[in-house]
Amino acid sequence: MGDFVRVATVGELSDPGSTVVEVDGDLIALFHVEGVYYALDDVCTHDGGPLASGELTGHKVACPRHGAKFDIRTGAALSMPAVRATRAHDVKVENGGVWVRLRSGHGVDGPVAQSPVAKPATGLPIAPPPAAVPASSGVVAVPASNEGSAAAPSAAAAGALCEDSVRELLKQVKDPELFVNIVDLGLIYGVTLTPSTETPGKQQVSVDMTMTSPACPAGPQLIGDTKRTVAAHPEVAGVEVRIVMEPPWTPDRMTDDARDQLGIF
Repeated sequence: MGDFVRVATVGELSDPGSTVVEVDGDLIALFHVEGVYYALDDVCTHDGGPLASGELTGHKVACPRHGAKFDIRTGAALSMPAVRATRAHDVKVENGGVWVRLRSGHGVDGPVAQSPVAKPATGLPIAPPPAAVPASSGVVAVPASNEGSAAAPSAAAAGALCEDSVRELLKQVKDPELFVNIVDLGLIYGVTLTPSTETPGKQQVSVDMTMTSPACPAGPQLIGDTKRTVAAHPEVAGVEVRIVMEPPWTPDRMTDDARDQLGIF
């Protein structure tokens, strides 16, 4: 653990307010809420978004990219698509300045508290609720196979092929971290069926799928599972998965069922 570094003058930052400071070469988001200063890595653990630029509500800050929320007192991830806490740092007010000391880990107990400048703090650092985990982010590579992926439906259970039945099939494909299906997560933007020119009586299925951010390692698995699950239907001649990043995914695309599973209210 390093030494405290002076990063601001008391009164320089509005209350509530946030700014970015540099400590020992790291960019740190400095927050001022109810007379108390807090410091976090200026990095959303979902995809690296700048937390200091996010919307600050009470002791919660929302990443401006996909809306993941963090507790500024502890760094705890409070909502998807963030998986891990971001690093919280020690802060003190001394000699008219605000000082920050970097921590090395991602502890959830929060930084060392400092006395309020203008008025008492309204609470102590709290233990985080169960952290929500992000949906996968997008890649365009499609693996040829994937052991242990979503189970294919039986032909008897498949039913007549239509857009609704394809969406029902896709509910078998689950995010490998969230364990919530990609339909309820709001990752499916469209399903198109066209008669196959090579296999009479069967359909070519195109699935427009989004991801929560452009670079998640689980993307290939979701794409591969989607192709295999839909291709198992007896009326499907082939499956194309198209990655669509516009409009960007936001948490409000999730269904109520997905929110219930993830504990988001």
